[in-house]
Amino acid sequence: MPRKGSLLRELPILVVVALVVSLVIKTFLVQFFFIPSGSMENTLQINDRVAVNKLPFIGKSIGRGDVVVFRDPDNWLPEPYTVDQNKYVAKVKEAFVAIGILPNPAKQYLVKRTIGIAGDKVECCSKDKKLMVNGVEIDEPYIFSGNSPSDSNFNVTVPEGKIWVMGDHRAASADSRFHQEDINNGMVPLSKVTGQVVGIIWPIKNFGIVHSFSSLK
Repeated sequence: MPRKGSLLRELPILVVVALVVSLVIKTFLVQFFFIPSGSMENTLQINDRVAVNKLPFIGKSIGRGDVVVFRDPDNWLPEPYTVDQNKYVAKVKEAFVAIGILPNPAKQYLVKRTIGIAGDKVECCSKDKKLMVNGVEIDEPYIFSGNSPSDSNFNVTVPEGKIWVMGDHRAASADSRFHQEDINNGMVPLSKVTGQVVGIIWPIKNFGIVHSFSSLK
């Protein structure tokens, strides 16, 4: 049986190893994010915590129908609002950010569904009021009940290295449609994409896999 003294000497090493493993996971494998808005309802609910696969290119590239987390492409979000807080609470939050439990508040993130990938022509809407990708109507079972595919018309072609994204709660999502005048014409550069949302981990009642949906392959 190990002596108490040896356990105390090994404890700092174990803590360091655990932190290194956590940092590796955060940097290369999985990161966790908090959902602050209803733009992806009912797929994702406000206050859900989601797991994001940071290695989407191992299995496949980001594809149509994938739910992705990405850094703000060009001032899509307002400046983050910070409040004074207890310095000890702040330190704990900093530690959680470092190991990937919380996202970095200095980096603004969004979550949307990929509708168009490089080379796709995405337009709204067909005579049946559906989105069309490459001239083909797409079914979107994930759209928030009562919403139309889009209340505004658009016709775009997605350039190489970018994606066109939209929220599932179309009436509550300021997505690619609303940023066509920005530097990326509403597109999201793949370099800004953190990864694909693969599951909801909290709260328990919402626990489950986040599926991709695409009627075009």
